[in-house]
Amino acid sequence: MAKIKRISANIPESLVKEACAITGTTLTETLIQGLILIKRAGAFEKAKALQGKLSIKVDLEVSRERSHS
Repeated sequence: MAKIKRISANIPESLVKEACAITGTTLTETLIQGLILIKRAGAFEKAKALQGKLSIKVDLEVSRERSHS
């Protein structure tokens, strides 16, 4: 299990209520979901930055394990 960090933050109450209503979960779970989305967005941007920079050559027949008849 991941180490837990207790935080204190000033967040607009209306934003918290709306986010919790959308997720249908507790404040903690809503914040965790939000942080996971931010993490995924960062990974997506990192991958997007690599677009066109990788040259991958794949022999589809070999990768599909088909014979060359």
